Amino acid sequence: MRKNVGKMDRIVRIAIAVVLSILAYSKIIPGDFALGVYLVSGIIALTGFIRFCPLYKILHKSTCREEPPHFS
Repeated sequence: MRKNVGKMDRIVRIAIAVVLSILAYSKIIPGDFALGVYLVSGIIALTGFIRFCPLYKILHKSTCREEPPHFS
């Protein structure tokens, strides 16, 4: 898997996931939607941590800067 999530995108994804989880946990988001919110926030956090977004791959997008080749 090639990274396609940049540094700022990664920070924003993880922050959104944390905020959504806090809202669901504190019952600000109703119980009927809480499970869905936890699922969505988990997916958002996962894509932030692994730095790969399948939707970006489908759309041929990337927020990750190209890494220069490493010579040994």
